[in-house]
Formats: sequence, structure tokens, C-alpha cells
Amino acid sequence: MKKIEVEKAVGMTLCHDITAMRDGFKGAAFKRGHVITGEDVPKLLDLGKRTVFIWEETAGELHEEDCALRLAAMAPVPEAHYEGPSEGKMLLIADGRGMFRVDTELLREINSIGDITISAIPDHYPVEPGMRLASMRIVPLVTKEEQILRAEELCRGRKLLDLRPYTKKKAGVIITGSEIYSGRIADKFEPVVRRKLAEYPCEVLGVTICDDDLDMILAAAKSYLGRGADLLIFTGGMSVDPDDLTPTAIRRLGAEVVSHGVPAQPGNMTLVAYLGDTAVLGVPGAAISLPATIFDVLLPQIFTGDQLTKADLIRLGDGGLCQMCLSCHFPNCTFGRY
Repeated sequence: MKKIEVEKAVGMTLCHDITAMRDGFKGAAFKRGHVITGEDVPKLLDLGKRTVFIWEETAGELHEEDCALRLAAMAPVPEAHYEGPSEGKMLLIADGRGMFRVDTELLREINSIGDITISAIPDHYPVEPGMRLASMRIVPLVTKEEQILRAEELCRGRKLLDLRPYTKKKAGVIITGSEIYSGRIADKFEPVVRRKLAEYPCEVLGVTICDDDLDMILAAAKSYLGRGADLLIFTGGMSVDPDDLTPTAIRRLGAEVVSHGVPAQPGNMTLVAYLGDTAVLGVPGAAISLPATIFDVLLPQIFTGDQLTKADLIRLGDGGLCQMCLSCHFPNCTFGRY
């Protein structure tokens, strides 16, 4: 491309959008590919454009819009779509509900190439249809094609962005505690867990209240497993006291405990385990009284069917401290961004 004075550009083709901002409007006053006329000259000057860039066929260079299209093509997301190019960028929009995933290391590598910039919402973020997920563009109007080729090569065999839809699950809920079983105090967990599970494609098989009796807890769990439960949620007795039976019951089931305790608060004593493909969560009492705990952070990944690993849970430490805002706006906050 070449830079030329507006008055000398009549009859030539713009190689970039020219943006106007006035009276609440922000958008392209002149689009790429527009052939400049004599009538356009004063309008361009009014926009502060004394010079414009005219396209030249220069070997090895790509225009910003062509770059944006190729960047989008190298990072397809089946559950989302790209819009654009507009003002040199492509925008990724969610088509459905699910958990957004980002290969953060690959993103860092691509953004280190030079002129390319790709921005995205955080990894492990629960999304709704219509949400903006990522934007990609180059900074200058043109760049060397070798930069785009490098990004495309990095993405070969790797998935930069993904939106993993929620899968339907059957959940059994087991509440433990002699004080609840005996009726001395009313259970408060059932309405909480039902409300949270209602956000996902979930059939609640039932809620069983158990005494502090290991055999009773195991029988309730096995009953739900026999009915096809692929999610078991326990609450009560989640501390490390010797008489807290829930973690023992989960182990006796034969579940493999990924971790009992996570570097996140509230919900520090959460237990995560798997019995084959069945996810097992031990949820501490904080979930009853607080609007958001680590229970809310883990549910989206549970419902994608992706098994949580010890490394996933360790990463919760970065962003694992809730700010306890007077008005909770989770997940649009720092809590649980791992």
C-alpha cells in the first residue's frame, strides 16, 4: 500500500476502513474497496484525513481484513460463529451454552509473533448464547504473510479456542448429619442444590437425608448409582474431623479421590472424586449460605463431561479467593478463573 494526499487520491481504491465517531455513531464512514470521488474529499478532510492509504499489489503482504479471515479460519469453534471482518477484526460469538476453553500457552505464542493480536474471555468460563468470546486482528493495516503462516502452523494439530456444550446428567443428592436426619434442624441444602442444578441439563433423581451412619450413606449412594446416576453430590461432614463420615463413604464406594481440599475460598474443603465416569462432589456447608462458592466454579466443567484433574484444582489458587462483594456478580468477576 502507499500513502497519498486525499486530493490526489480521486479515482483510487481505499485499502482500509475509515472510522467516524460523531453524534453517538461509531463505524465505517468509508469502507475498504471504496473508490474515492471528488465529493469524498471534503468529507475525508472533515474526518481529519489529509492522507489515505491506497492499495498496491505488494508481494508478501496481506491486508488486515484478509489476515482477520485467515486467523478465524485457523481457530474454528463448532458451537460458535465468527462475525466480520469489520474494522479489521473478526469477532467470535457463542451460539449455545457451555464452557469456553482457551489453550493459553498457544494464545501466548501467537500473540508473541508480532503484529497479530487475539484477545479472549478467560479459560474455563461459562457462557451463554450471544456472548462475545474472542476477537482477532493485526495491528497495522498490512503485515507480512509470513506472520499469518506462522500462526497457522502453530495451530496445526492444536485447538486454540473451544466451546464445550453441557451434557445431560442424572444427579443423586445425599445430605448427611444426625441433626438434620433427626429433624432437630431443617435442611437448607436441597433448595440450594436444586436451584444450581436447574441451570444445567440435569435430572435430579432424588435427595436423600442420611444419619451419621456409614452403611446408610453407602446404601443411598449405591441406590442412585443403580438408577443410572452419573453425578453424586454429598454435603455434610466434609471436614477432616475423625467423625466426619462423608469422605470415608466416598472412598468406600470405590471412587478415586482427585483431591479433598482445594486452594479456593469459600469451599476450601470441597472433595472431587470419580467412580468411573461418574463425578462425585463433596460440598462443604458454605454452599448453603453464600451466593457463590467453588461448587459453582466446578459445575460447568462437570457438565461438559471433562474430568477434573489435580492440576486443574491446583490452578484454582490463582483466582480462588472470592472478594465477598455485597452484590454478587459471579461469574463476571475474578473468582474461579483458572
